[in-house]
Amino acid sequence: MKHYLLAGAIGTLAGITVATQFAGPLVAQESGRNASVYEQLDLFGNVFERVRADYVEQVDDKELIEAAINGMLTSLDPHSSFLSAKDYDDMQTQTRGSFGGLGIEVGQEDGLIKVISPIDDTPAAEAGVKAGDYITHVNGESLMGLNLDEAVEKMRGPVGSEIKITILREGEKEPFDLTITRDTIKLTVVKTRIEGRAVVLRVSTFNDETFSTLEAEMEKAIEDAGGIDKVTGFVVDLRNNPGGLLNQAIEVSDAFLDKGEIVSTRGRKPEESERWNAKAGDLAQGKPMVVLINGGSASASEIVTGALQDHRRAIVVGTKSFGKGSVQTVMPVTADSAIRLTTARYYTPSGRSIQSLGIQPDIIVEQPAAKPTDEDEADKPRTESKFLNSEADLRGALNNDSISDEERKQIEQEAEQVEATAKLREEDYQLAYAVDILKGLAAVDYHAQAVPDAAKPAVTGEDAAQGAQAE
Repeated sequence: MKHYLLAGAIGTLAGITVATQFAGPLVAQESGRNASVYEQLDLFGNVFERVRADYVEQVDDKELIEAAINGMLTSLDPHSSFLSAKDYDDMQTQTRGSFGGLGIEVGQEDGLIKVISPIDDTPAAEAGVKAGDYITHVNGESLMGLNLDEAVEKMRGPVGSEIKITILREGEKEPFDLTITRDTIKLTVVKTRIEGRAVVLRVSTFNDETFSTLEAEMEKAIEDAGGIDKVTGFVVDLRNNPGGLLNQAIEVSDAFLDKGEIVSTRGRKPEESERWNAKAGDLAQGKPMVVLINGGSASASEIVTGALQDHRRAIVVGTKSFGKGSVQTVMPVTADSAIRLTTARYYTPSGRSIQSLGIQPDIIVEQPAAKPTDEDEADKPRTESKFLNSEADLRGALNNDSISDEERKQIEQEAEQVEATAKLREEDYQLAYAVDILKGLAAVDYHAQAVPDAAKPAVTGEDAAQGAQAE
């Protein structure tokens, strides 16, 4: 059966081998443990029968058992759960990139439903849902007391139907409602654009198509820019990317690394630990890189960010990431259902666990809040008349005839790029900051190969393998 390795998550089930000399004591110990387990199972059976017989309404046996299993799993951590036949099918559909809903990744925190991130170009994102929002009500009905799966079920519905969610947002004085129309969510996993001479790669999720799409989009963007020599560098925008498949995070990281460790996982048993290393080849051809992150960047996004940061391959800009450093494996338990179980923690190349801590950017850049409409109007000039601000504006100023038309055109193009970046600050301040960093690195002719290995905290090659054995 297929195991889905989710959100930078993987686990391996290993058999247990017992040395002969310890067989007797361990068997006795196991026997005592089993007796206690059987007593607890008897307790479960007694409660189950009591509920069936005496609950105020007749209950469905299958639903009771599934709820008990889910309760056992969700008591472990926020990311372990039971996947019923419908949930399992939905999960497999999402990894293929198309599904119905609002377009938000949610988790549970202190009993509240928290938005990890809205997905680009979805009803939730267009309605203004933000990472860090708390959803308290759906259509006026409180979500308090519901587990995550139950709350998500409340938000599901037919494509085209409307839903009203109540939002609690930090900085807002009171809750407010958003009305959203459900739609089929078709994930555009990678979008590219060129800002100035920088190629911006917006990666919104990690599903089956992410790496292949990234590779194709990069090739097209470089061609549109006039070749790699015309590109100052690459911005990988992972803001509000909730993660996805581990193998895709590894492939995307590997796309920009020539060697060294990408990520490692450590489970309950030493033999369950795994490590992945980069292969030769850099799609960015050594050009400088900036990775953009924020509080909605989680799991697989943090694996990519951590790998590129530890190898000094990219400058990380933005705000602290979400901090999900645990590893989940989806294990089928019947023909149509599965469990999602936390089986390990993952570590960046330098040995960092970012669980609950997140990844700190190299340069913290907050995204300014959007100005209210009336303030936007107030900032507009009240006249279109042009006033003197340079030598060229003076009446009768000398012309500069010492440069050719081609040189003048180049100067004008460079000025247009600078003005475009300045204008971008109003739309996306963090992205404009990243583009400016690449421009500065290009000015000093920076190349990835110029970074000495001594400056990289990442453990690489054989040393990494030896370090794993020594732990």
